[in-house]
Amino acid sequence: MINNDTIVALATPSGGGAIGVIRLSGLSAIAIVDNVFKGKSLKAQHTHTIHYGHIFNGDSIIDEVMVSIFRAPKSFTTEDVVEISCHGSPFIAEQIIRLLILNGARSAKPGEFTLRAFMNGRIDLSQAEAVADLIASHSAASLDLALKQMRGGFSNEIKILRNELVNFASLIELELDFSEEDVAFADRKKLIELIELIELK
Repeated sequence: MINNDTIVALATPSGGGAIGVIRLSGLSAIAIVDNVFKGKSLKAQHTHTIHYGHIFNGDSIIDEVMVSIFRAPKSFTTEDVVEISCHGSPFIAEQIIRLLILNGARSAKPGEFTLRAFMNGRIDLSQAEAVADLIASHSAASLDLALKQMRGGFSNEIKILRNELVNFASLIELELDFSEEDVAFADRKKLIELIELIELK
């Protein structure tokens, strides 16, 4: 884990819309939202649950919201994550984020949720890059490719190729150890096919 602080950011595109989603991740995510949420105690709720209530700044209601809870390690970042679904007014989202920062969160840097997922071992580097590709996809082909990479398709292919290369390397080393006996352990044809396959990747 990078650190124990709690980050917050608008997860939906900026600008007006029907709904805005504000995401928090970190050790105090649930407690911070619980401080400003009225409806029920969020600290007592189970993971992967949604709760209706209101966000309050003191005695003033900011908005009527739905709050989703994802407890560690069963979240995108493997940390405690809270998502607040509010009305899509930029003013409302700004007011809620400002209130959450006053209660102990800090503004997330660009890509920091994905960075935390990577640093915490939830995704590998290839999958982290696929998140950006998925967001930027504008066609069925680019979407399919990004989804495959995000699910670990590319990483799995690399892992398989690596295992095969390690296997061939060990067989070649074995041959070198028994070179005087003129014994062949590695199939040269399969090794050439594997190298050609790697070049195509």
